[in-house]
Amino acid sequence: MRTRKLPAKTQKRRSSSALKTNPSLVSGYDAVFSDLDGVVYAGPHAIPGAVEALGRLAGESVQLAYVTNNASRSPETVAAHLRDLGAPATAENVFGSAQAGAELLASKVAPGAKVLVTGSATLAAAVEAQGLVRVASADDAPDAVIQGFDPSLGWADLAEAAFAVGRGAVWVATNTDLSIPQARGIAPGNGTLVAAVGAATGRVPFVAGKPEAPLFTTAARHLDVRRPLVVGDRLDTDILGGTNAGFDTALVLTGVDTPATALAARTPERPVYLIENLQALFEPYPLPALEAGRYRCGAAVAWVEDETLVIAGDSSDLDSWRAACAAWWAARPDVTSALAPEIRWTVTARG
Repeated sequence: MRTRKLPAKTQKRRSSSALKTNPSLVSGYDAVFSDLDGVVYAGPHAIPGAVEALGRLAGESVQLAYVTNNASRSPETVAAHLRDLGAPATAENVFGSAQAGAELLASKVAPGAKVLVTGSATLAAAVEAQGLVRVASADDAPDAVIQGFDPSLGWADLAEAAFAVGRGAVWVATNTDLSIPQARGIAPGNGTLVAAVGAATGRVPFVAGKPEAPLFTTAARHLDVRRPLVVGDRLDTDILGGTNAGFDTALVLTGVDTPATALAARTPERPVYLIENLQALFEPYPLPALEAGRYRCGAAVAWVEDETLVIAGDSSDLDSWRAACAAWWAARPDVTSALAPEIRWTVTARG
């Protein structure tokens, strides 16, 4: 179920080759870039089967990276949490938006440039690791501002950032997540705080985290991999970010998004693969095939009639959704906003 904009003959040839030569989905890749929440764990607990699947990657000679928009926890802290859950993890295979943001910033300023850090101690350490000089105020004439989430940030911190950005400092945001889940509910995320500085200055920052490419390209560079598979549960961050980086993507159905939201997704948020869980990485992937104008996947068949998507299959069978996505996306290849078709099931739908 590939979504790259290739000529139809080329696309079919690549899909057929992958199906014939790959005994498992992951064997076609040199790394897996995994999201955390909704993929590895949900709340305080590991998702069933996830840590076991991640542990199998080394035996397949596939490297593993964890990619997260979190800029307030250090790689060491994240790795320790993952090890507590039983997942294989070291600080060297955890990539957060603080590290990606600091490296992005270093590419845009001179060595030894002065930087106002609006964020956590983890972000400040990442900036200093790039040989940049941290300053405390806009009055220190910083060359750049880097902004990441920290729950202790207040108006005065945002004002200092705005003063410096308004005077022309290079501005990098680690990520632009508008919200962040907390035990008591949903709270404003880094994107909300970045928007406040943007509203005050009329400026737009460079962004390192999902759904932008730098977080993924940073991980690829550090691990020296060329063909990673990005695995996530969110279309608008994980899948879009992987697409922006030019990497293949797999939507895992243990978190936020569903087959129905994938079907309706705008073009850059369409995943290459739909999988139930991380264990499916070690199974052959059933690629939909075009037969007489209809897409077949397993026992399911789907096609488009005007504005209606017809699916001959069972809605509880993921192959039905794989065929459906292939048919609908082929009929609507360039979609700039979510577009859900009317669906007619020709076999009793369940679930």
